[in-house]
Amino acid sequence: MIKYIAGLPVESIVDVEGVLTVPNQPVEACTQTMVEIQIQKFHCVTKAKKALPFQIEDAMRPDESKETDIGAYEAENQVVQRKDGLPTVGLEHRLDHRWIDLRTPANQGIFRIESMVGCLFRECLMEKGFVELHSPKLIKGASEGGAEVFTLDYFGEQACLSMSPQLHKQMACACSGFERVFVTGPVFRAENSNTRRHLCEFTGFDMEMVINEHYDEALDVFSDLFIHIFDGINERCKKELEAVRAQHPFEDLKYLRPTLKLTYAEGCALLREAGVEQGDYEDLSTENEKKLGDIVREKYDTDFFFMDKYPLAVRPFYTMPDPNNPKLSNSYDFFIRGQEILSGAQRIHDPELIEERAKAWGIDLSTIEEYVDSFRNGAMPHAGGGIGLERVVMLFLGLPNVRKASWFPRDPKRLAP
Repeated sequence: MIKYIAGLPVESIVDVEGVLTVPNQPVEACTQTMVEIQIQKFHCVTKAKKALPFQIEDAMRPDESKETDIGAYEAENQVVQRKDGLPTVGLEHRLDHRWIDLRTPANQGIFRIESMVGCLFRECLMEKGFVELHSPKLIKGASEGGAEVFTLDYFGEQACLSMSPQLHKQMACACSGFERVFVTGPVFRAENSNTRRHLCEFTGFDMEMVINEHYDEALDVFSDLFIHIFDGINERCKKELEAVRAQHPFEDLKYLRPTLKLTYAEGCALLREAGVEQGDYEDLSTENEKKLGDIVREKYDTDFFFMDKYPLAVRPFYTMPDPNNPKLSNSYDFFIRGQEILSGAQRIHDPELIEERAKAWGIDLSTIEEYVDSFRNGAMPHAGGGIGLERVVMLFLGLPNVRKASWFPRDPKRLAP
């Protein structure tokens, strides 16, 4: 039996029957250190037919240092030599053979946590009376405006892959009587962004709700939602968190109850106090967002916060302007560790104002005709936002690259496996 077992290729699938015993000393080389199997029967179910492109042991080695989580991403080498001389495996080589890479304990933990985020998202919103909407991914025009969409021929008519369920969730929420809806599904962005935090396809978790008095009602729901998700991960995924931490050490996420709220102007002022140039009506760069996250953590002891009242010029055409300052908008972003994970706003529900804002953006009104028409038969005031699932998981776990939180990543240079 020993000779037969030793002759099987690594990662073959086997059935083992035996008696469990407790060893005299911990077996440090195994994941289960205080149990052994005295084998009585052993069968090979499926023999591995091909040599492994890398060893699982090499793919499991703990990170030697903390990588940056912003900036350009350059494909990593196949084999990376550590300071201790032991080999590890570069990210691109892992992704080329993702079905093997996913077998590591850390990756098992990452994607079981990601699955739990989906459960917690649905759980919280359904308890608050939300209905799940399944929105189309083939659409007539760009759902956010602009040109960063994947186009295709649709029986002789040009169509595109949806950048967002934005228009349809507004229709269902504000115009169709559902009032509270959420969407989970793929989102497509034709951005040639080779960075550590961008993907061409990611999983979007979106929410839209009718508001009665003020869009703060939506902000309160988002605050409750994220606290529910963070608490749920910490309470229900202890084993998975430790599996990730063993290979990718990270600090536990700090968050407040309720979530810290700043205005955009207050965030800009904090940057200027720290010697960073930032105007109140200028868009935040990635570097300034990251710097602001560091400032907020030091000042308020939290890694999670949101900013309200963004400049109107940097928001989508359907964003409601601030009634008290035409340069501002009723919009907001949420951040984890200095990176944006949710963008949202109160939406315009008046069709004439929608058309006015769309024209200002240079959007062909014929491409959003059905959308605008949906508001002509009575539409309720509403607000919402969209979350990037992979980025939430990446930042909660302190991972340096969003590709590590994507099952099978799609970026400008990767379309397989």
